[in-house]
Amino acid sequence: MAEEKSRWVLMATAQTPTNIAVIKYWGKRDETLILPINDSISVTLDPAHLCTTTTVAVSPAFTADRMWLNGKEIALAGGRYQNCLREIRARACDVEDKEKDIKISKKDWEKLHLHIASYNNFPTAAGLASSAAGFACLVFALGKLMNVKEDNSHLSAIARQGSGSACRSLFGGFVKWVMGKDENGSDSRAVQLVDEKHWDELVIIIAVVSSRQKETSSTRGMLDTVETSPLIQHRAKEVVPKRVLQMEEAIKKRDFPMFAQLTCADSNQFHAVCLDTSPPIFYMNDTSHRIISCVEKWNRSEGTPQVAYTFDAGPNAVMIARNRKTATLLLQRLLFYFPPKPDTDLSSYVIGDSSILEDAGIKDLNDIEALPPPPEIKDNNVTKNKGDVSYFICTRPGRGPVLISDESRALLNPETGLPK
Repeated sequence: MAEEKSRWVLMATAQTPTNIAVIKYWGKRDETLILPINDSISVTLDPAHLCTTTTVAVSPAFTADRMWLNGKEIALAGGRYQNCLREIRARACDVEDKEKDIKISKKDWEKLHLHIASYNNFPTAAGLASSAAGFACLVFALGKLMNVKEDNSHLSAIARQGSGSACRSLFGGFVKWVMGKDENGSDSRAVQLVDEKHWDELVIIIAVVSSRQKETSSTRGMLDTVETSPLIQHRAKEVVPKRVLQMEEAIKKRDFPMFAQLTCADSNQFHAVCLDTSPPIFYMNDTSHRIISCVEKWNRSEGTPQVAYTFDAGPNAVMIARNRKTATLLLQRLLFYFPPKPDTDLSSYVIGDSSILEDAGIKDLNDIEALPPPPEIKDNNVTKNKGDVSYFICTRPGRGPVLISDESRALLNPETGLPK
């Protein structure tokens, strides 16, 4: 290893997408290793719109492992962080940077400390799988820094120990988390079903109903559900195995009606299981229910599904439209029912791929006010709910994690290893 007096800093920066489950993971058979009671399937979202960026750094000058999340230092003492750090360190290999004249041997990694800075470009702990993207990005970035040889599927088994659904963010497109059978969790990992180009006509619109932290964390909620819900056992043993097979087939064939039916049904059952928990868990709110009603009425009026909806452990609605034209009509409906408050900046109300706004013919707030009622509305007594949605994110299926070589995008100072 290079002499300590040189005080070198070696860094790696990665960007990792979040994912949304279309067949839900809810309930663990092992709390420590985070082993699920059923398989799950997710779609990875475009990291241009929803992602975590993480910079990891190592230096002999660092005196402790430290981490900053969205600019604020957080404790790394928690078991989940420690599990990930331990597992990655155990797989570290020799590293040499000839340009900086740095050599780190495999055994040196046990003695060296790490600095980690992570930033989410979306609300943390609001039901948008921020911890999934966060732990996936941490493990992926550390794997690159430490020259870990395992592939992303093996890395996913490490990310899983930080946050279960993090394992699915190690791939783009549609991803399956195989629950596995081994007690040590070695076979509980993610595999890619198809990449993001396989079904690239899909468009995803997320209604961020509340960016506040949820009352019942996913960890606590799952624990209570497994302990108290009779429905969860039936779901895990009888319902999900069949649904997973059907969902894989629907994705493979790009069968949108089947995909939508399965996605909506699984989301509804997941929330039914939450209600079946004692005490009951309420992740959705009145706005969530109104969005479901809006989508269901439209789907029924068309005679075939146009949009699938799914809700994770929070009130935010993730809606998957079958194509761009349908997404345009969906956005018009959503803005009709949930217009922004007066004086809202439209560019901050519809974010991500805002070109869908142009397709919808909406240039300003006056265009939203002028939107006609959707044809499936039979009467004119429509309640418009200004302010019930914080903002909308327009996105699509996206790629998996990548290494960012541009050092100017790093979150840590290359000289000090501290946040910029």
